[in-house]
Amino acid sequence: MSLLSVLAKGGWLMIPIGLFSLIAVGIFIERIMVLRKAKINLNAFLLKIRQSISKRDYDNALLICSTTPGPISKVIERGIRLRNQDREEIKDAIESAGRAEIYQLERGFAALATISGVAPLTGFLGTVTGMIQAFMRIQELGGNVNATVLAGGIWEALITTAAGLIVGIPALLAYNYLVTKVQRLVFEMEVSSTNLLELLSRSQQKEEKEDEI
Repeated sequence: MSLLSVLAKGGWLMIPIGLFSLIAVGIFIERIMVLRKAKINLNAFLLKIRQSISKRDYDNALLICSTTPGPISKVIERGIRLRNQDREEIKDAIESAGRAEIYQLERGFAALATISGVAPLTGFLGTVTGMIQAFMRIQELGGNVNATVLAGGIWEALITTAAGLIVGIPALLAYNYLVTKVQRLVFEMEVSSTNLLELLSRSQQKEEKEDEI
């Protein structure tokens, strides 16, 4: 018996389970590509920004941000463009930009989390309906069935549960993996934002002292 014929024994609920698997794989691959593009050498990036701001070469700092991919550079760029504002205004703008970037990074996460929970439940539903049909068949035969017929009905009913778990478990692992990656990026954004605020504050203080002289 081929794998395809075994899956066909699971009934029509195998169709949504199969669709769940395709959607989960698509989301995971797409998000992995996005997160790889978002990953940068944070220390090197911050060093370049620090050097430019210390020289008050804000145009070069903005150029570095625009040529650096990922959400961190966009958040930093937002803060630099508002460098003449109050510290709280800059902080609020950075946090707003950060939330927008995090929202973009987490696109598809809800669907992946849903699939990790719904796929096993769909499989369990298929098993329940399959068991109901098996017992209805036994009743129709007046209980005159042998162990082979009974076992056949049970294993066919269990196919959907196995399929649901095969889809749900990897989907859950993929979701947790992606969440961990995003949390790492969020941490790096927070570190970068804190460093930027300190750099801009020092730069403003130097400018004020020079103006007083």
